[in-house]
Amino acid sequence: MSFVNLKGILLSLAVAVPSWFLGKLFPVVGGPVFAIIIGMILTGFIKQKTSFEAGIKFCSKKVLQWAVILLGFGLDLGVVAKTGAQSLPIILSTITVSLAVSFFLCKVMKIPSKISTLIGVGSSICGGSAIAATAPVISADDEEVAQSISVIFFFNVLAAIIFPYFGQFAGFSTVSGEAFGIFAGTAVNDTSSVTAAASTWDAMYGLGSQTLDKAVTVKLTRTIAIIPITLVLAVYQLYKTKKSAAGEEDAKLNFDFKKIFPFFILWFILASVITTLCHSFLPEALVVHADKIFGLLKTLSKFFIVLAMAAIGLNTNIVKLVKTGGKPLFMGGCCWIAITFVSLLMQHILKIW
Repeated sequence: MSFVNLKGILLSLAVAVPSWFLGKLFPVVGGPVFAIIIGMILTGFIKQKTSFEAGIKFCSKKVLQWAVILLGFGLDLGVVAKTGAQSLPIILSTITVSLAVSFFLCKVMKIPSKISTLIGVGSSICGGSAIAATAPVISADDEEVAQSISVIFFFNVLAAIIFPYFGQFAGFSTVSGEAFGIFAGTAVNDTSSVTAAASTWDAMYGLGSQTLDKAVTVKLTRTIAIIPITLVLAVYQLYKTKKSAAGEEDAKLNFDFKKIFPFFILWFILASVITTLCHSFLPEALVVHADKIFGLLKTLSKFFIVLAMAAIGLNTNIVKLVKTGGKPLFMGGCCWIAITFVSLLMQHILKIW
């Protein structure tokens, strides 16, 4: 963390700290939602954001990854594996339908193919991270990336605010975080809003971190899909480039594995391995103390989530998003609705909900 980030981090903290306490006072809303809304309101009054941008980005990306890593403490590796396997059919179904919807609307509404690809991938896998990984592979420019991320963030914010109440309406269990956790992990675009919605559900029904644990594990399983999908896009892009450059020097594959692999998932798994080893080999008296430490780390993780949400709110310009054009926004909405419907349908078929 550098001095360049400091102003943005302090601004995010100025939003996150009161949001954390407001979330305690009003658990039906939750700290993450307060942070998003306050951040979105506050950003409209900041005329010069340049000096804050580095710190805001640091909180929305790095701090959120730290939050996810810390959630691994207290999670048994067997539970992680079981949850991943349980949610895999739903994940594959939601990814397929989102990509199909984006492809169909690209052709029907004549939306630029690169924006369509970025929105489809961002909606189906993990929001901004998937867009960032895919952009260099398909040679998308900064404006296309910014527009796609803005669309995804818009529906992320809506999901974080609306989904806990939609879950009430849909009749998800309020004594267990399993059904809503799987729903949040498969139907919400970005890790940030997955954690926000799941944290709100836990707070609403006093479930500790049941829903959050489930949702994050499902989401990280889903995030791994970045790798095969980006590889496929890279090969397709290479084929197109070679075809259009007939007779010219062979095209080079614009692909960097280090940029697309979500390495923080490995740290999450390592944290879960540490927990599993503690529960398996330590004496019972020491396990009690270890669980207390894990509990403190989870509390810190929840605060980091609120901090990341504050940064997301500060980085969301709703007015600019609406002005950039209705077609990409419409596509993002269609992908979002389709994913939500398929997630619910698959949970019903699998008898989870």
